[in-house]
Amino acid sequence: MYVLDSSAFIHDFHTAEQTATIPLVREELEDESAYRYDAMEGSGMHVHIPNEDTTEKVRRAAKESGDLEVLSDTDIRLIAASFELDATLVTDDYAMQNVAEKLHVGVEVIARDGIDEQRHWLFQCQGCGREFDEEKDRCPICGSGLARKNPT
Repeated sequence: MYVLDSSAFIHDFHTAEQTATIPLVREELEDESAYRYDAMEGSGMHVHIPNEDTTEKVRRAAKESGDLEVLSDTDIRLIAASFELDATLVTDDYAMQNVAEKLHVGVEVIARDGIDEQRHWLFQCQGCGREFDEEKDRCPICGSGLARKNPT
């Protein structure tokens, strides 16, 4: 089974396998891609609502990997649906791919290359330059904001 992100509808993803998605994806779509969603739902695509425990598990994994700040609620729930359904997530979003891989959820990409490796982001203070392994609201040393930094 494949769980479809909005990019699957935008890029007209086709498969003979069973498909699923979440209701929030429909809200992100316009024009032809919205019609594709409606047509697939009408022809048997499963619309799944993941439970809150799984959604929270995905949030924790995203926080650990440093991707939480760039994932929308829709993104988190799509990963949770893929986890619950033991399905392959279809997305071009790198942060979603990173968190899915951390949770051992399979990923298939559509229009772009997938990620080469899982990343654990660092966070760097915009004031004093110190680096931290986990996301914080503010630097505990100088109080400045933190920015996500690609580990080298």
